[in-house]
Amino acid sequence: MWIEPEHSVLSLRRQCELLGVNRSSWYYQPVKEDPYNLLLMRELDEQYTKTPFYGVRRLTTHLRKLGHEVNPKRVRRLLRTMGLEAVYPKPKLSQPNAGHKVFPYLLSGVEIDRCDQVWSTDITYIRLEKGFVYLMAIMDWYSRYVLNWAISTTLEADFCIEALSETLKQGHCEIFNTDQGSQFTTHRFTDLLLNKKIQVSMDGRGRALDNVFVERLWRSVKQEKVYLHDFRTVREAYRELKDYFEFYNQERPHQSLDYRTPAEVYLA
Repeated sequence: MWIEPEHSVLSLRRQCELLGVNRSSWYYQPVKEDPYNLLLMRELDEQYTKTPFYGVRRLTTHLRKLGHEVNPKRVRRLLRTMGLEAVYPKPKLSQPNAGHKVFPYLLSGVEIDRCDQVWSTDITYIRLEKGFVYLMAIMDWYSRYVLNWAISTTLEADFCIEALSETLKQGHCEIFNTDQGSQFTTHRFTDLLLNKKIQVSMDGRGRALDNVFVERLWRSVKQEKVYLHDFRTVREAYRELKDYFEFYNQERPHQSLDYRTPAEVYLA
């Protein structure tokens, strides 16, 4: 049971540690967005999940066919708010902050044949009834096992850094792959990996399919959980996503794993 910090002898940090909860999950303030924009974002999210190669123009056309009088400028702003980008290569996408180092993509032609060889991470948009949060997950490529995940109301790097730090306390990989987003190019994130002698790999600019296994995870999460439930609050979203990731790891068989579960492969 959650106890508010002012009524507990335990700090917020300690409560989260005992519950196995990322602290950023509990710092929720409703995301301020116009209700009509939230409706548009729901439509965009569902179509993007079906057709991640759609850019602004095609998504604008899709909304217009649904009866929404929108222009590309509005659609582009909403997609940026959601952290969504089409998967085809294009310039100036997922830009790191000035001064952040971008690492080369190391996985072209590499055979992934064992656990803890390659881990990867990404961020996606998760809708709530009256707002939204962002979901980040860390996955082992070979087994598809979700090692850790976290949610946040902002795209700032802190929740990604905290989740990575927690994961590295349990083990490490040989190569860690990300996109070129500012959350992952900051030295605060990459130094955690480099200090463990882990090679850092980053997707080519605008090439989300370089991280295809996490992209498939997002599709499963949304189609099998998010779109079947209207999460009212961030705590409800956290509980439902926690249940889903336990199901995904422990019970959901994968054809690519000879119908074994990620846990059967990773924990073998």
